Amino acid sequence: MSTSTPPPPADVTAVARRARTGRGARTAALCLLAGGCIALSVPPAGFWPLGIVGIVIWDRLLNDVSWARRARRSWLVAVVWLAPMTVWMWDLTAPGYVIAAALFAGYFALAGAVVPPHAPARWIALPGAIALAEAARWSFPWEGVPLATLAMGQADSPLAQPARLGGALVVSGLVVVCGVAVAAALSRRWVWSAGAVGVVVVTLLVAAVAPSGTPVGTLEVAAVQGGGAQRTRAVTSDPTLVFARHLEASAGITTPVDLVLWPENVVAIDGLLPGSPEDEALADLARELDAPLVVGVTEVVSDTEFLNASVVYLPDGSQGERYDKVLRVPFGEWVPFRSIIERLAPAAGLPRRDARAGTTPAVLATPAGPVGVAISWEVFFTGRAREGIARGGEVLLNPTNGSSYWLTQVQSQQVASSQLRAIETGRWVVQAAPTGFSAIVTPTGEVVERTDIGEQRVLQQTVERRQGDTIATTLGVGPVLAVSLVLIGVGWWWQRRRTPAPTPRVTAS
Repeated sequence: MSTSTPPPPADVTAVARRARTGRGARTAALCLLAGGCIALSVPPAGFWPLGIVGIVIWDRLLNDVSWARRARRSWLVAVVWLAPMTVWMWDLTAPGYVIAAALFAGYFALAGAVVPPHAPARWIALPGAIALAEAARWSFPWEGVPLATLAMGQADSPLAQPARLGGALVVSGLVVVCGVAVAAALSRRWVWSAGAVGVVVVTLLVAAVAPSGTPVGTLEVAAVQGGGAQRTRAVTSDPTLVFARHLEASAGITTPVDLVLWPENVVAIDGLLPGSPEDEALADLARELDAPLVVGVTEVVSDTEFLNASVVYLPDGSQGERYDKVLRVPFGEWVPFRSIIERLAPAAGLPRRDARAGTTPAVLATPAGPVGVAISWEVFFTGRAREGIARGGEVLLNPTNGSSYWLTQVQSQQVASSQLRAIETGRWVVQAAPTGFSAIVTPTGEVVERTDIGEQRVLQQTVERRQGDTIATTLGVGPVLAVSLVLIGVGWWWQRRRTPAPTPRVTAS
């Protein structure tokens, strides 16, 4: 006689299949909702509370499922978050955009996989895991792409202020802690919710009394925006017209002025700057204003390389120091694997030349005092601003060129980054762009003035010269990375401590 179990009836199997399909659809919808909320917290939308809502939903998706499901769900959340917020990369390299979105989402898939599946152990580990995933994509590959970050979404929220304790990474971690507080409250785990709220409150209080620099004087600064059409590039625009617009806009500067900032790339030379007509015009302008003029210059030095620098013109018309950009935009200012890509896709529209990376510290000496410099892309990276301030910078300058990017994603996120860099360093930030956005930001991250896209305008403000370090400029992100690793370890320790040992099977003798 057969003892095998008979197969289930066909209608039962169909019901089970429909149930699985329904659960899969609900899970996918929740992933889309979580990623969409985080994306809408990031500029240009910038509705910061949605970042916390996204984390709450994401946490729920990780509850009591296998590591593989945690990874898959986290990957989908991150793709929905990152893909629409980095679509500007399409103009640089369409295949690279797709690869980057998938790759960077993979960091968050790993974060989801390494946290414990059960709360409250998961709540301990999740802030550290997501902070480490953020740190990874801000660093690798090609020195990272730190855009569309959790921290950027909080640039206008109270959670931005702890950036002076450990940089933007602290802000990203606090967004997750806030999400944990809400998730625990929804689960009626009141002690855990109160503990997470306590962490946030204590961090905000410490940030409020932490060192943030000391005023040592004031400067009258002017940021010049020449105006013009958005989404233009050097190869499709007339550099003499761009230069003329900025000369014309500079006529709107009110004297006396202590320091004038021009944007990145608005002086384009087929060769070297000294002795060129632009050199003579800039020297005349500096003499006319009787003030140091910091201008963004590109110089073609060979068939394969160009230089991208900020150059100081002194009030007597002579050239002072220069800072050459160290961190370059991958596929925009240099092409990784160029020889391979050009063989596979010779008509890919890549830049003809690569920018030569600079090697000097991110600071310039001027008659107005030492200033830190983060050229365009570099302002997204905590380390460049930190280096300039550590070398004595009393104000942070961000000459940029957002005119070549599609939409206003990069420009909006750059203003948010300038806000975070201001808080981290305890310095005023002066940002100048040829077509927008130019902005002036206080050391608390407040944007006191900002231009619109396309307008010709001069932003002129009295800003403080400041000295002294914040905790972030002193220690960097190392302590935050260490704490993140500890949180993951403690989370797993808590999980094992609270998980009962399996009951041994008793067999009859």
